[in-house]
Amino acid sequence: MRHARGFTLIELMVVVAIVAILAAIAIPAYGRYAFRARRADGKELLLRIASAQERYYATYNKYGALADIGFADPAKSEKGYYSVKVDMPAADKGQAFTATATGEGVQAQDACGALTINDAGVKTPGPNDAGNSNGSCW
Repeated sequence: MRHARGFTLIELMVVVAIVAILAAIAIPAYGRYAFRARRADGKELLLRIASAQERYYATYNKYGALADIGFADPAKSEKGYYSVKVDMPAADKGQAFTATATGEGVQAQDACGALTINDAGVKTPGPNDAGNSNGSCW
């Protein structure tokens, strides 16, 4: 009498179910990791702009527009995931600025939303402040 070798259909279906459960957990985790990794592109550009603004302020005693500090308007991040605009309230006469990095392309779906930094160095994640309660956006 010969014994059949191989897998039964039930064993194969159990393995497929386990792989599906693992994939259902891993794929969203990878997506969140990818957003977080691309977020560094926007943070780096914001910090470069804030640094350039401080150098400009040391020379001219006021903050400048993006063109004044050597950036295009809007400034694009190195990898293209963010564009940055600088807002300078007219009432402050160049004594304050807020730089806002807005996600573009795939990064536009990031839960943190827009990242900002101002002349006092205050960093905020933008419209989703509650999502930044643990410091995950900056």
